[in-house]
Amino acid sequence: MKSWIELDEERLRGNFNVLATVASGGTVLAVVKANAYGHGLEPSARVLAQAGVEWLGVTGVEEGVRVRAVLSECGITTEAQLKVLVMCGISEEDAPVVVAQRLTPVVWTVEQVRWLVTALHQQDAGGSLRVHVEVDSGMSRQGVKPGNALQAVLAAIAGANGLRLDGVMTHFANAEVANSTQTAAQRKAFEGAVQQVWAAGVVPGWLSVGNTSGIDLLDGSEDLLAWVKRLAGGVGARALVRTGLALYGYRLGLEGAGVVASRLQDRVLPVMTWKAKVIGVEEVSAGAVVGYNGTYRAERPMRLALVAAGYADGLRRELSSTNAKAGGWMMVRGQRAAIVGRISMNLTTVDVTEIAEVRVGDDAVLLGEGITAEDHARLASTIAYEIVCGVR
Repeated sequence: MKSWIELDEERLRGNFNVLATVASGGTVLAVVKANAYGHGLEPSARVLAQAGVEWLGVTGVEEGVRVRAVLSECGITTEAQLKVLVMCGISEEDAPVVVAQRLTPVVWTVEQVRWLVTALHQQDAGGSLRVHVEVDSGMSRQGVKPGNALQAVLAAIAGANGLRLDGVMTHFANAEVANSTQTAAQRKAFEGAVQQVWAAGVVPGWLSVGNTSGIDLLDGSEDLLAWVKRLAGGVGARALVRTGLALYGYRLGLEGAGVVASRLQDRVLPVMTWKAKVIGVEEVSAGAVVGYNGTYRAERPMRLALVAAGYADGLRRELSSTNAKAGGWMMVRGQRAAIVGRISMNLTTVDVTEIAEVRVGDDAVLLGEGITAEDHARLASTIAYEIVCGVR
């Protein structure tokens, strides 16, 4: 392998334990969607299952099937396996797989309910299939609007033989911002939706909101974590606390004048180390141009190392450098090696002039050991989510 990632299982377990402690009174849903945020779905699911997680969250049925397979390989029977929430909706073609694999789908349309009922009847599946309804409380992404649309979905589930409403959820667009007016409006809308569900005679097992920032933010008012616990308790449900990014050691910066503290700062640690091989070392003279379009010209004799990773592997091109603008860096033999010139599709050049004894075959560290996803995100004008999810 010329480029690979290493997963620190002890840190992943430790991060989960921190989150379980912080969410005391709620149950952690560990999000492993998008290939566990670039960390590898199978190893992450295995470690988290062994750590005692009750719920895993996946993107779609394909990831759900992969989770079921890896847990079976660990010797955990389907009946004893943890619950898997399919978070980003289902298609008609997905419904038979959901039923066969006993996944828990998130639904928000009558049509989705009908697909599941059809699949249940075709497979003559015994027992009941649990579903979670997502409410669009004001993000205008996925979910059903409170009111008539929600009533229609609830009626479809209630009239479906074999379906059970197990949870009600929503998602907040501004969870990292203290005293956000959008969050306040979304909270009010979701409270109304929960009361609508209650009035329909349904007692869901779980209420779920937010993301890592919703867990992290401690502000002067009743923050999201305290609020969802109270709301769930008021309708006889349990709070399901969804978190992804913090499992892998990162969090967004908290914003707003009302921030009191971060619950997670310095308590969760990065899990991923991303490495690539040095495949070439050469000396260049002053005046040599480096990389595409000659955006960097050596101002002195330099020793350059060629590393087998580039933007096709997820290393953002924005980390490139010119003579006028510094870019990113890698760690080679425990020291910083600045990226020189433009990052290519599969190759990147770094300056190892001041690093002794660099050889072909050495490891270069792209993330970890002195470089974080936040470092990459700052240089690329993006967020840590995009950096880790982009590693391939």
